[in-house]
Amino acid sequence: QVQLVESGGGSVQAGGSLQLSCVASGVIFSIGAMGWYRQAPGKQRELVADSTRADSYRYADSVKGRFTISRDDAKKSIHLQLNSLQPEDTAIYYCYVESVAHIRGIQRDLWGQGPEVTVSS
Repeated sequence: QVQLVESGGGSVQAGGSLQLSCVASGVIFSIGAMGWYRQAPGKQRELVADSTRADSYRYADSVKGRFTISRDDAKKSIHLQLNSLQPEDTAIYYCYVESVAHIRGIQRDLWGQGPEVTVSS
């Protein structure tokens, strides 16, 4: 089974920066769309940014110009650079992979454990 291992997150003051990383573990032949979602307390999970391939990215309007997503297919990883953080960015951030093809078959809809990002004013 492929698992998503996340790192990063933490607590910062408004205006600060953080980086999140997510690596898909296991023997992987190919990987589909990858992205980051977040869920703030009392709110629904929402898309932050995603990538269908290495040169194709999209962002939620609320993070455009502040967050940068990047993926490394060779390392089966995806990263999210969070700059100019604001208190409203406080949430649990989940790595998401649409599908992976590995030695045992195909897995779909993989989620990471969700590092927490807390931004204080």
